[in-house]
Amino acid sequence: MPSLLELVHSHTDLGEEDVDLLQRLMADWQIIADLSFADLVLWLPDRGGEGFWAAAQMRPTTGPTAYVDDIVGSFVPVGRRSLLDRAYADGRLVREGDPEWRDDVPVRVETIPVPRAGRVVAVVARNTNLLGVRTPSRLELSYLQSAADLTSMIAAGDFPAEGQRSDHADSPRVGDGFVRVDERGRVTYASPNAVSVYRRLGWSGDLEGHGLAEVTRELVPPRRRPDEETLSAVLGGRAHLDTEVGDAQVALIVRAIPLRSRGQHLGALVLLRDVTDLRRRDRELVTKDATIREIHHRVKNNLQTVAALLRLQARRIGSAEARAALEEAVRRVGSIAIVHETLSQEVLDEVAFDEIADRLGSMVTEVGAAPEGDGDRPVVRRLGSFGLVANETATALAMVLTELLQNAVEHGYPDASPGTITIETERLAGRLRVTVDDDGAGLPADFDLDTSVNLGLTIVRTLVESELGGLLELRAGPDHGARAVVDVPLDGG
Repeated sequence: MPSLLELVHSHTDLGEEDVDLLQRLMADWQIIADLSFADLVLWLPDRGGEGFWAAAQMRPTTGPTAYVDDIVGSFVPVGRRSLLDRAYADGRLVREGDPEWRDDVPVRVETIPVPRAGRVVAVVARNTNLLGVRTPSRLELSYLQSAADLTSMIAAGDFPAEGQRSDHADSPRVGDGFVRVDERGRVTYASPNAVSVYRRLGWSGDLEGHGLAEVTRELVPPRRRPDEETLSAVLGGRAHLDTEVGDAQVALIVRAIPLRSRGQHLGALVLLRDVTDLRRRDRELVTKDATIREIHHRVKNNLQTVAALLRLQARRIGSAEARAALEEAVRRVGSIAIVHETLSQEVLDEVAFDEIADRLGSMVTEVGAAPEGDGDRPVVRRLGSFGLVANETATALAMVLTELLQNAVEHGYPDASPGTITIETERLAGRLRVTVDDDGAGLPADFDLDTSVNLGLTIVRTLVESELGGLLELRAGPDHGARAVVDVPLDGG
């Protein structure tokens, strides 16, 4: 199904500001569809003047659809639907005409021009399924009157307003709670759901006839409501804004859409949504995230303590071989600690691995110098980016990288001679390929990875193949030295 922008660029002469207007309209047209109990279709004029392209459609959540199939991307030539032609040519809302029949369903069609800068840039068709139409209730009459006001505002160029868009991802819909206020901000109608919301705040009477802002001030303590200017603007229906109010037990989002006719303020429709459960879950997630961060922080501290104890023990051991084994254990524990330190700073499903890799490179070269620190140390440089790595992958990958770097330092530069170890990364087709090159002494002539008893390489091979589900290759470098290649899959590609 083509997008709005694809259809605009392929078939129309609409400019960037025209598209911005249409996108702002579409951001709020679910409200109009629900108030109208009707499907909305956005028709764009063809650049050759030959007809109209269906660029978007919206079905109501309050009534039956008039379109069983999606029609976005379809074309209607001039003359086939006279209501479209007249709304576009005359720049006025067209309601005349007999119902159309679609799949044995009678459908009433109204067309609404969308003007900008003195010309019509699109037409919105409102399609109402007439099957099952009955005498409307007071709720439905209020919905339909508000829909009529909004469609008239669209035709007059008063809706949507410049920059108009809700700031809340959980912005209320019509069915969540609907209130109609007059030009003074007094309630003329409140839906049962809206009344229930205010019941939860402690209101026991009827909302009709009361100023919504005054009622809210009475129920909500000052510290749990916005500033007075915002409160009056939203609950009085004077500005297209939304805000959040509530008490210790209840939280609700309030959104106002002012209604105007020929420049005169008619009142507003105010939508309410009880978000108490959402906010409670938000608080639980914040608490959970803080707990996870604290756990990572404590694990990191414990691992650093273990590393410190191993380091102390190494200093007390006379055997050079035993001391070297403990120092290798310190590095392994330190690499895991670095990952937990990174995870303790921000709880996400993925971690930016570049910083971890750089710190591992510094740790290995600092600790991996010759005894007594004699000689120059090789340096580690990174080419490319690891990007984001899943948390469950990060620890194993950190240990693999530590072992490969340590192996390069220990065997490639046995006398701590200067040199360069390069980490090169490449992400392609859902995989991460890491190449570690050194310009050191190179591999022994009889080296065979399958028969090697080196503990570090055994750890690397086990982690790469068993835990990460990847491949490990160790061979001579392209010029000299050694090259290790790790190729592992990335979750989610």
